[in-house]
Amino acid sequence: MATELELSDFLKSVEKRAFKRSVYHVRDEEAALDIVQDSMMKLAEHYGDKPPNELPMLFQRILSNCTLDYFRRKKTRNALFSNLGDFESANEEGDFDLLETFASEAGSQQAESAEDTTRRAQILREIESQIQELPARQREAFLMRYWEEMDVAETAAAMGCSEGSVKTHCSRAVQALSKALKAKGIQL
Repeated sequence: MATELELSDFLKSVEKRAFKRSVYHVRDEEAALDIVQDSMMKLAEHYGDKPPNELPMLFQRILSNCTLDYFRRKKTRNALFSNLGDFESANEEGDFDLLETFASEAGSQQAESAEDTTRRAQILREIESQIQELPARQREAFLMRYWEEMDVAETAAAMGCSEGSVKTHCSRAVQALSKALKAKGIQL
């Protein structure tokens, strides 16, 4: 069984390599730092009582899983909000940010008409309004999962419910938002 000192020394020894590996995979220093921190916490919480010689392989597996979880969350978020790409101009690259899209585009080559600006602002207000209309638990699960980018386990822990409940709440929230926005004539 690893002592607290052995676990601490192990984590110190792999910290820099794990961070470099994560940055290489996700190409985002902040996300990489989060992944490494999550991996270290999971190792300490769940496997801190394992023998010291098992820690390296356990940590590598946890780090790989946390990296995959990051990509899954990103893929899910992108898939969920892929239709919002209709608001995105054709020459943009990278992640779509709804709030940035609705913000003034000072550097764009073609000026947006006042009518388009007003329409975008109205749609954004309607989306925010519909999120507020969701039942409390659905809204909470939806915002934690898709806006705060928490994984299912983290959301379940924060909400004090099972992972299955989180998935159900998120699914119902997405369906309700889609239905409400379509009823208002908003096709995203």
